[in-house]
Amino acid sequence: MIFQTSISYLKGVGPSRAQLLGKELGIFTYSDLANFFPFRYIDRTRFYKISELQANSAEVQIVGKITSVKTVKQKRGSRLVAQFGDETGRMELVWFKGVKWIKDSLKMNEPYVIFGKVNYFNGLFTMPHPEMELLKDYKKGFKSAMQPVYRSTETLSNKGISNRVMQKMQQQLFLETKDKYQESLSQAILRQEGLISKNEAMFNVHFPQSQELLTRARYRLKFEELFFIQMQLIVKNLNNKTKNKGFVFDHIGDFFNTFYSKHLPFDLTNAQKKVLKEIRKDVNTGAQMNRLLQGDVGSGKTIVAVLTMLIALDNNYQSAFIAPTEILAQQHFAAVTELLAPMGVNVRLLTGSSSASERRIIHKELEEGSLQILIGTHALFEDKVRFKNLGLAIIDEQHRFGVAQRAKMWMKNKLPPHVLVMTATPIPRTLAMSVYGDLDISVIDELPPGRKAIRTIHRYDSNRLSVFRFIREEIAKGRQVYIVYPLIKESEQLDYKDLMDGYESISREFPLPDYRISIVHGKMKPTDKDYEMQRFVKGETQIMVATTVIEVGVNVPNASLMLIESAERFGLSQLHQLRGRVGRGADQSYCILMTSMKLTKEAKTRLQTMVETNDGFRIAEVDLKLRGPGDLMGTQQSGILNLRIADIVQDSDLLYKARMAAKKIVYAEKGHKDPMYQTTWSSFRQIMKNKSIWSNIS
Repeated sequence: MIFQTSISYLKGVGPSRAQLLGKELGIFTYSDLANFFPFRYIDRTRFYKISELQANSAEVQIVGKITSVKTVKQKRGSRLVAQFGDETGRMELVWFKGVKWIKDSLKMNEPYVIFGKVNYFNGLFTMPHPEMELLKDYKKGFKSAMQPVYRSTETLSNKGISNRVMQKMQQQLFLETKDKYQESLSQAILRQEGLISKNEAMFNVHFPQSQELLTRARYRLKFEELFFIQMQLIVKNLNNKTKNKGFVFDHIGDFFNTFYSKHLPFDLTNAQKKVLKEIRKDVNTGAQMNRLLQGDVGSGKTIVAVLTMLIALDNNYQSAFIAPTEILAQQHFAAVTELLAPMGVNVRLLTGSSSASERRIIHKELEEGSLQILIGTHALFEDKVRFKNLGLAIIDEQHRFGVAQRAKMWMKNKLPPHVLVMTATPIPRTLAMSVYGDLDISVIDELPPGRKAIRTIHRYDSNRLSVFRFIREEIAKGRQVYIVYPLIKESEQLDYKDLMDGYESISREFPLPDYRISIVHGKMKPTDKDYEMQRFVKGETQIMVATTVIEVGVNVPNASLMLIESAERFGLSQLHQLRGRVGRGADQSYCILMTSMKLTKEAKTRLQTMVETNDGFRIAEVDLKLRGPGDLMGTQQSGILNLRIADIVQDSDLLYKARMAAKKIVYAEKGHKDPMYQTTWSSFRQIMKNKSIWSNIS
């Protein structure tokens, strides 16, 4: 097939350019080049005369001739200056790089079309590094109202592969492949969604004949890209339910019923009941459950996890509860053991700090089956940890675990356990559909009754004395305070409050014996960290000075104030997680964001968002717009989001349409056999053969 041809065989490319294109842009084949889409377009319909130029640094297009060229020595290297003119005036063209190569390629007194930004200095217009093409070649090329601009690199520019060269490559490619683009979507979909053909879309995205055709071409190609991603995720979800056999939890017995009727510490919210119903339905189907449970900080995910583990126990299966940090694992262990203490359930904790003697007991009880619930960190992934009958794996804040690590849990059984993935990091709808589209998603969107909304306030460093006064007032009421810093020790590059300096100033401001302070950071030994944490949990200290290690896993209902120093340094997700450490009791809680006066526009947006809302999903949407999907999910999760033309932030409505269209086809009664959608299924199988967008593990 012509599109699999190496790019080195395209006229005007050759082996050395092909090597550069592969290394710099990942373009190895005709197909790669065809799908290397412009990232913006310039209106090239107008030609200017030199006499019409204005001193406004605009991009202009001019026809004229080069009359002379000279090389001018500089402190470092040299620059090339060409005199360029038309019938109305003169200007200079200037090059600072590739001087020799450009000088040898310029033709005197021949008409050129030049394009670039114009500078005005000392009464003379200059154009640095213009795009240039002989007028006779320009007339031969494809004409388009909107000129495409392609992504490039410094290396490519230095080697003479300019935007104009990229355009010429695309023109040559289209001459060789014209009308050979195979239609990937069935006619029924094209009609239903009002889409133009693949051939028309590919031509107009590179050589737009009008603004309207460019818009329609981009819409068609974006839809196709999002459609096939969603189709893969939906098919994978369907396969999980039909092909991945799972344990049947069809019995609700003494463990669940006794706890629910006698030991449940509070009434479940309607949102918790709805999620529990969804989980119960999943584990009773005979297929493996793969469910993502989203819930804001303090929404009550842990109690749902406990009730799910009791369903597993009622069906004689063990459960594993995995957390990303020791602090969080210990927190879950303390909460679960307290809840299940009256039930006589055997619950143990396994972390990197567990002693050899503790590990021996855990390994023995696990293999015998007498250990019913094991809570821990990455230590649970070790080969030595073998379960007798693992039926349920609950993974908290799962984005912190690698795919290979999670796969080890699957190997511990003949059948994979049911999986409940929990996150307190709200995921915007578009990301949830793209990254977790193969999972069933549950949302706890309701806080337990009696919780008061946390009041968030932004204060500058100049307000520090009044903030300290407020801290004293809260401590006088018997409350506790968190003070969080972004760094452990001073950095020369970053002018932010650091932890050790902060600890000293807080100690001076809140001296013994009236005040006691705990300090916790990531570089402490686990035993020291745990000791300091426990002092704060027990109320022996009133102030906890910490880094973001307390972002997750600390539950102190008596803590009513969170002070975040250098808040401009933190991302929205971190700020929201930190704020969630307070507001866990019945008292009014506060979060104070302290910053310097110098704030970027983005930092102001983050701070304003935190002050305006406690809604984690709204915060996540703002975060997505500020940072983009790759940064938000981290490199581990963002592979699926390396889109060629679509943007899941800007194209969120289109993503939803594409998912609905894909769902309709996948769940159609005739399935793969429907002749109306054969073209689509054929394209889908080809995509799956070439690359799988996602692993088999959520």
